[in-house]
Amino acid sequence: MIERSPIFNFITYVVMALGLVLVIAPFWITFVAGSQNLAEVSRVPIVLWPSGHLFENLAEAWARADLGPKMLNSFIMAITVTVCKISLASISAFAIVFFDFRGRMIAFWMIFATLMLPLEVRIVPTYAIAANALLPFQVILDTLGISGLVENLMGVRIALEWNLLNSYPGLVLPLVATATGTFLYRQFFMTIPDELVEASKMDGSGPLLFLWDVLLPLSRTNMLALATILFVSTWNQYLWPLLITTDREHFGTVVMQLKSLVPALNGTQDWNVTMAGALIIMLPPLLVVAFMQRWFVRGLITSDK
Repeated sequence: MIERSPIFNFITYVVMALGLVLVIAPFWITFVAGSQNLAEVSRVPIVLWPSGHLFENLAEAWARADLGPKMLNSFIMAITVTVCKISLASISAFAIVFFDFRGRMIAFWMIFATLMLPLEVRIVPTYAIAANALLPFQVILDTLGISGLVENLMGVRIALEWNLLNSYPGLVLPLVATATGTFLYRQFFMTIPDELVEASKMDGSGPLLFLWDVLLPLSRTNMLALATILFVSTWNQYLWPLLITTDREHFGTVVMQLKSLVPALNGTQDWNVTMAGALIIMLPPLLVVAFMQRWFVRGLITSDK
């Protein structure tokens, strides 16, 4: 039990206030700089009070960086990756927990081990697969000699190719696997009582019906908490979209496009427009976190069963 005292409460509030300042300060500086004109934002020291040029700078950043199509691309990427990750994680965890097959724990620990392999580590093989998603199947056919056999018998060379570069599948598919989501779903599914599973079987529910009608409604808060994290992390993806797209005009994302707002070394240092663009880009994830905050907290500290 934690003993309460005025001194301990004072220290706690001081630490919380410092943490709040550290979190809010970058957002406030960005907002202030985005509301100033060129003369005000270039002033030293910077004035930490907003000016009246916010909407002017927002319009300039929106037009200069062509943020409309890029926002659409980011929304398509973030929403699709979030939905696919949650779907794949729930089905994977469901199979690991409720199906008794040989090697299921090996499969789970192999999935869990991928947490130690961030995207930056596997970026080269992932790019090679994205350049030709059917390359593994081509290697299998060549290794087994099937390609050579078909070529000798029919005179046709099997050449499987599916290029994902500069496409929405290329932005989405390499990111849909999530060991974190599988782990969270597995931990929740393991708290489901066996009596509920038996009752569902007695009612005639099959595996998929049990997953859809029982498990997914029970894991709603966990799903929303995970969706919040996944949406924000996918929206902020920079390295993979930068690598996978060369046609930035049609498949670029807003995080990539922010670079076009950074002033050149020998150009006009209009950081006010850059900060206004940063405000536009950070607004969707901030709104998602603000709207989903209640479910996010409930999903982390409670379980509805």
